[in-house]
Amino acid sequence: MNCVIIERPFNTRKEDVTMRLPTQTVIQMYQDNLFRIAFSICQNREDVEDVVQETFLRYHSGAVDFNDEMHIRAWLIRVTINQSKNMLRTFWHRNRTSLEDYMEQLNFSDTESQELFETVMKLPEKYRTVIHLFYYEDYSIKEIADILKISESNVKVRLNRGRTVLRDTLKEAWDYEQSE
Repeated sequence: MNCVIIERPFNTRKEDVTMRLPTQTVIQMYQDNLFRIAFSICQNREDVEDVVQETFLRYHSGAVDFNDEMHIRAWLIRVTINQSKNMLRTFWHRNRTSLEDYMEQLNFSDTESQELFETVMKLPEKYRTVIHLFYYEDYSIKEIADILKISESNVKVRLNRGRTVLRDTLKEAWDYEQSE
């Protein structure tokens, strides 16, 4: 294990000796532990990955002096816990709802409308957004271009490609139902 020990001149006290392990070594040693700690708080893989990454970034760019390996470990755990709690406090995390919960709040005239909306919501984001704005919110192509800050021709291309994906997806579902 590579370790950088920095001693301050003319002092021999233990608290004056600082230690700094290479970031890659710290990642290899503590990544799994920090992931489990963050997961116990966040309970969401994507959030946990963000928390652990932020913890290692803080270690890498931080100016914290460590006395020994146990100090490094304790610091990483404390930062991971704090970052996890901060993640839970963010506006995005507090106001995020699942697609299923969102679907329960909407009223549809029939099941076909609901199934179509669910299929639209499963499209890739760039197609889903333009299709939703065009068909559900009744925005024009020009208005969508202004909202998304893209060209009108790009909106048309995304609408066309989104419709194609929708058509293929719905056709597969329809063919599957017919074969049963």
